[in-house]
Amino acid sequence: MSRRRHSDGDDGGQSHKRRRTSEPVEIEDRLESLICRVGEKSTSSLESNLEGLAGVLEADLPNYKNKILRILCAVARLLPEKLTVYTTLVGLLNARNYNFGGEFVEAMIRQLKETLKANLYTDALYLVRFLCDLVNCHVIAAPSMVAMFENFVSVTQEEDVPQVRSDWFVYAVLSSLPWVGKELDEKKDVEMDRLLNQIDGYLKRRLKTHVPMLQVWTAEKPHPQEEYLDCLYAQIQKLKKDRWQERHILRPYIAFDSVLCEALQHNLPPFTPPAHMPDCQYPMPRVIFRMFDYTDAPEGPVMPGSHSVERFVIEDNLHNIIKSHWKERKTCAAQLLSYPGKNKIPLNYHIVEVIFGELFQLPCPPHIDVMYTTLLIELCKLQPGSLPQVLAQATEMMYVRLDTMNTICIDRLLNWFSHHLSNFQFRWSWDDWVDCLALDADKPKPKFVKEVLEKCMRLSYHQRIVDIVPPTFSGLIPADPIFFYKYQDEANSALPGYAVAIAVGNAIKNRASNEEILTVLKDVPNPNQEDDDDEGEGFNPLKIEVFLQTLLHLAAKSFSHSFSALAKFHEILKALTDCDEGKLHILRVVYEVWKNHPQMVSVLVDKLIRTQIVDCAAVANWLFSPSMAHEFTRFYVWEILHSTIRKMNKHVQKIQKELEEAKDKLERQQHKKQKDSGDEEDMEKNSEDEDGQLEEQIERLQEKVESAQSEQKNLFLVIFQRFIMMLTEHLVRCETGSVDFSTPWYKNCIERLQQIFLMHHVTIQQYMGTLENLLFTAELDHHILAVYQQFCALQL
Repeated sequence: MSRRRHSDGDDGGQSHKRRRTSEPVEIEDRLESLICRVGEKSTSSLESNLEGLAGVLEADLPNYKNKILRILCAVARLLPEKLTVYTTLVGLLNARNYNFGGEFVEAMIRQLKETLKANLYTDALYLVRFLCDLVNCHVIAAPSMVAMFENFVSVTQEEDVPQVRSDWFVYAVLSSLPWVGKELDEKKDVEMDRLLNQIDGYLKRRLKTHVPMLQVWTAEKPHPQEEYLDCLYAQIQKLKKDRWQERHILRPYIAFDSVLCEALQHNLPPFTPPAHMPDCQYPMPRVIFRMFDYTDAPEGPVMPGSHSVERFVIEDNLHNIIKSHWKERKTCAAQLLSYPGKNKIPLNYHIVEVIFGELFQLPCPPHIDVMYTTLLIELCKLQPGSLPQVLAQATEMMYVRLDTMNTICIDRLLNWFSHHLSNFQFRWSWDDWVDCLALDADKPKPKFVKEVLEKCMRLSYHQRIVDIVPPTFSGLIPADPIFFYKYQDEANSALPGYAVAIAVGNAIKNRASNEEILTVLKDVPNPNQEDDDDEGEGFNPLKIEVFLQTLLHLAAKSFSHSFSALAKFHEILKALTDCDEGKLHILRVVYEVWKNHPQMVSVLVDKLIRTQIVDCAAVANWLFSPSMAHEFTRFYVWEILHSTIRKMNKHVQKIQKELEEAKDKLERQQHKKQKDSGDEEDMEKNSEDEDGQLEEQIERLQEKVESAQSEQKNLFLVIFQRFIMMLTEHLVRCETGSVDFSTPWYKNCIERLQQIFLMHHVTIQQYMGTLENLLFTAELDHHILAVYQQFCALQL
């Protein structure tokens, strides 16, 4: 209770009384609570809370100065949505204690240097913005801020550095100007004009090869999908034209102007951006997501235009709220809905646009996909009278624009939509989407509806989906997920292997041993025998079919039954698939028996990889094989492929981590040995033995890492090679037949290629040289090569 009263900042006397009787740790906790909670809902005004808190902190400075400095530096980085509240607090403290103000500015500059060296560019951005707002609070002198900005923009003149480095420093300057532009322009107008001219020149010569790869929609109508720096620069240009008048940022320091203007100001120490290093990881460029404009929110306040700086400020603040509270969906939803100034804007539209903007961000969303689903569900619960309608309007808009939507984003949309429907009893006005029934099945709209229903079935059951969808949609309802066992019907007794299948089924039911089952399987005729008499039995596809079909048929009741069956007969499956053809065939059989149940296919393939019955390259070869061509554009196929790549990547990372740990252990032991060099000989002998064992372990792990990396590189080579073959064949076929190559299949395929690059960009970058030399050569068709060039441009 006492903390709650103090957070209101209106009881300075009690805090002094408490301090005399409290332990230092308790006082430090109280200070942290007071600082972190200022600006939240309170019975007192924000101004009186700030004044009260400044009084409390000033009194505590003699004993707890370092703690207060640490907390204020931390909130500048971690609570950007309350930036102006904290800059005002620092301004009040600086007016009362000039030395503390100087120490705080020095601490912030130290922290800025550390965050840049540690590649924490988002945190660094918040710190730069905080320093800028301190100019408004008369803590930092405007000329020194302009000098810092000039040093930032000078990065654009550096040679042989990635474009993304220059981009970040330019963005840091531009994104701070809504807060401080007016003050700097009044004090240093000539320098500011020169600075903006330099930025203008940089933006004009900047390469934008990467933009098509990052756009959610390929069409520029109804809303252009602008590159983030171009959009922000247009917003700043409009702000400058409007004489830097901005109406949306909360500026509590205006109330204290008479106090703050009397304060002495500090000059920022000269700041040189850290030099570029090979291990620097700059933020990737982005494309600004736009879904709504003022015409979409007809009632209530008008939505700011896409080039108004208010749009940038609102979106930036909403992103910051999500970043601060994303792990707690209830808190996050409540914070979004209590956004300051919500009565001046159509808040629900802004929130929905920002959430979908993050969900569709390429290459990947800032947070896990399911967070956005749970957040939207929570928002619908808190605002049942208004937010569901905005969400339905957004869904309808995205459905209408599916033809030009990026395939990766369609995946995320159908995942979100099906999960959302499952939380609201699968209620939807399906009749509004009846237009999709008249289109070809491979067009985006019918395909989307079919995949959504498929995903809904995973979250429910087949009959439920049949019941909720109008009968007219029957062609898009997923098939009943039944098992296809070709040896079940006696009418098929003439099939090769039928008798053995019955015998294998009985043997499994009678708990026969692996040896006994393998003996039964010896009677299976080999269809390859005639071609390959000399090599004995060789690869026998029928043997795999007979055993695996029978085994999976007996275990078809559930996922767990199937997993247990694969585990129990692992030895037999390994024996049957000891060659590449065997691995491919086992995957074909799994698909044949469960072709109406994509989820079962996905989980069984996953299990076969985990148990090392098949390898990752075999899965890739199978998915790109002619037998799977008719399924190539199905969602679950890509779910399997990405899951396979992730498994491969995790396997490599695990072995690399083991190797690093072994090397660290050896280094520690040798360091300890040097320290204890005066000890007895037998201890030395023991440590030498341990060193020898570790060195052998390191050698073995080094070999395993090299082998795993070779396997990983081979997997990507297989995938990209198959993509190139399929796309090249399609382009040649279309050119020969004089038909348009841009079919729904082509769009899907080329965007799936982009997806591989984007989703696994960190791993693929290790093998760029090999890819360029072997696959993405100058002779390749320019439509395919363009995807590779766009990917390369993301980090240039």
